[in-house]
Amino acid sequence: MVTLSRWKVVLVILSVVLGLLFALPNALPQSVRDGLPGFMPRQTLNLGLDLQGGSYLLLEVDTDALRSERLTNMVEDVRTTLREEQIAFADLGPVNGGVNVRIVDPGQVDAAARVLRNTIGSTIQGAVGGRDTTVQVLPGQTLRLTFIAEAFEAEAKRAVDQSIEIIRRRIDELGTREPTIQRQGSNRIVVAAAGESDPERLKEVLGKTAKLTFHLVDENADVAAAMAGRVPPGKMLMPGEGGQPPLVVDRRALVTGEMLTDAQPGFDQMKNEPIVSFRFNGLGTRRFGDATIRNVGRRFAIVLDNQYISAPSINEPITGGSGQISGSFTVESANDLALVLRAGALPTRLNVEEQRTVGAELGADAIAAGQISAIGAFVLVLAFMVVAYGFLFGGVSILALLVNGLLIIAAMSITQASLTLPGIAGLILTLAVAVDANVLIYERMREEMRAGRTVIAAIDAGFNRAMLTIFDANITHLGAALIMFSLGAGPVKGFAWTLAIGVFTSVFTAVLITQVILALWLRTTRPKFLPIQ
Repeated sequence: MVTLSRWKVVLVILSVVLGLLFALPNALPQSVRDGLPGFMPRQTLNLGLDLQGGSYLLLEVDTDALRSERLTNMVEDVRTTLREEQIAFADLGPVNGGVNVRIVDPGQVDAAARVLRNTIGSTIQGAVGGRDTTVQVLPGQTLRLTFIAEAFEAEAKRAVDQSIEIIRRRIDELGTREPTIQRQGSNRIVVAAAGESDPERLKEVLGKTAKLTFHLVDENADVAAAMAGRVPPGKMLMPGEGGQPPLVVDRRALVTGEMLTDAQPGFDQMKNEPIVSFRFNGLGTRRFGDATIRNVGRRFAIVLDNQYISAPSINEPITGGSGQISGSFTVESANDLALVLRAGALPTRLNVEEQRTVGAELGADAIAAGQISAIGAFVLVLAFMVVAYGFLFGGVSILALLVNGLLIIAAMSITQASLTLPGIAGLILTLAVAVDANVLIYERMREEMRAGRTVIAAIDAGFNRAMLTIFDANITHLGAALIMFSLGAGPVKGFAWTLAIGVFTSVFTAVLITQVILALWLRTTRPKFLPIQ
């Protein structure tokens, strides 16, 4: 164990050099880091919300709105299906969490039920009838359609997962580094964006559903009657943004924002106003082109989150698959709209349950307190090791401890894991217990020397026989860190991540670096006794 193997020396030197290389950017100002050559690392420790300051939001996915939207879509699907089958119906609409429809002809009730069972909803394995909806025949020639509970629960879960992914893409577009985005409970999402000091803008960007749709305008509809509640079947009253008068539009969308491939802010030189340019994918291009070919001369409404932004006329077929949205945009609002359109639409509305802002001054105070704590812990460990094992062996442990801290900083800079205040606590704990391995090794050496062993035999036994205990202790630490990381919230994750990195670096430095240094000492001095007897 104490032989000075070449691979051990190379590994120690390489780890120290790489540790210095990747930790160095943390000691350099931004101007110097920007001027470093391209092959040099520039990543620094990524400070979390509690250290850097930023915004915290607790969002709730509105599953009630999701259910309402599904019911609205089901009503339109039932209307379209029965019309295609030429089955007369009446009293179609949502009732108590389902959809009811009365079939006018008693002889067509069974045929209508059969058609709806085969067409409405989506296929799902294990469900009765193989679909996520059920169709019941009620008295009075009425059919009732409802979602099965398992299907809606699965859809609500997908909505939360999809919302998390879209939130992450939107925050990435904002330029916020390493945000914390986590599910809380069944339908809540925690967002902690370090460095984002404007929670209102963050709330505006994340909370915007960004459902973009294109609907034909019904020019013959009576808008006043629709505003009084008499909306024609298959139509809907659409309010306008910025005080524009409402319009009656087709409920069915020509094209949806899911078919967008890109959206960029721009500027209309003719009107001297900000705009948003967009482009469809292949399917969207074909659908939009076909719709504009059939409806030249009509208007279509560009609808964003249940408000139309503009309603231009179709002067000629639009087959290029691109267009632009104009309205009462500012430069910032055009940027934000393009951002959320690129990131994708949320499946349903997000409600802000809680918001907090952490100032940068509070983070600076926390960093200063953490530095004092880390220095204090290091001084206490240094004093203990020197008093207990002398300047040589205690100094070797302290040198290994310094390399340990260097490797932790380098590892966190490489992975860009956020360092939080609990993470600083994990770092201090790691430094405090990192010398445990050295204590186990040194105490075993003492026992061997008292038993009459030679210096080389005592050192060899110290490393050999303490190794199993060292591994056992650190494996339990690693297991606890993994459990905290997988089950804990943001601050707990920061503590667990620092602790997990510290487990690997502590074992490496306390065993391998100590062993190489002591092997060099043995080779150069050839001592007759150990200074820790």
